[in-house]
Amino acid sequence: MLRLNQLRKSFGAVAAVDSVSLEIRRGEVFGLLGPNGAGKSTTIGMAVGLLAPDSGSVELEGVGPPTDPKVRAHIGVAPQALAVYDDLTGEENLRFFGRLYGLRASVLRERVAAVLEMVGLSARSADRVGTYSGGMKRRLNLAAALVHDPPLLLLDEPTAGVDPQSRNNILDLVRELASRGRSIGYTTHYMEEADRLCDRVAIIDKGRILALGTVHELIERHGGKSLITVTRENGEDQRIETADPLPDITRLLAPGSSESVRAVRIDRPDLESVFLSLTGRSLRD
Repeated sequence: MLRLNQLRKSFGAVAAVDSVSLEIRRGEVFGLLGPNGAGKSTTIGMAVGLLAPDSGSVELEGVGPPTDPKVRAHIGVAPQALAVYDDLTGEENLRFFGRLYGLRASVLRERVAAVLEMVGLSARSADRVGTYSGGMKRRLNLAAALVHDPPLLLLDEPTAGVDPQSRNNILDLVRELASRGRSIGYTTHYMEEADRLCDRVAIIDKGRILALGTVHELIERHGGKSLITVTRENGEDQRIETADPLPDITRLLAPGSSESVRAVRIDRPDLESVFLSLTGRSLRD
């Protein structure tokens, strides 16, 4: 659906995106994970035609590059920085964005009503957005990306700073949209969101793709070993790193060996293990 080929973008001496190539397939949720400053938002900016790459290309399958306004009409974007107007009501915001995409009359009314219902804001549609909570503004931000019913959605940190209820609403909506055949690019630094939502994930840092695949594939390649923690009756813990926990646990709990064992816990590698292994543990600002 969307193909990025060898994209490069620098700001002065800083290479924000360095030779990024990836594709978002039809009907999939594609996750782009990275720490702060990794190049996620710059990549999204080039994918929608907002930023011109220094080199490389962006193409929507069968349509063309997003520098063409007609091509951009096939994309819905929810930027990380909220793109809604506090002095307008929720409905007025969506009518405004819908008109920018060429929607008129009954089609515009139907789409505005539909997306307000999707994001759970129908009851507050006549209220000024300045009275909305942070989570409500995030949901309206997503609704603005959906109002023209695009086949491709690019969502840049769509749950940043929201309450648990709004986050759950957004995540459920993303999966529902994908089940209806929408293609979705999803940037985040929340591992649990990527694990829950994404069919494939790319991990980006310092402008470069470090790994790409399904969550299972990334864990297999980069997650490392499982950790068995055995708590003895005297309160001491024994830790064993292993690639195959079952034989070690069988040995530990065998007759004659298990009398002093109070508890056994297995910590298996997960997407967070992969992320920290590839990007490091140092703080990012």
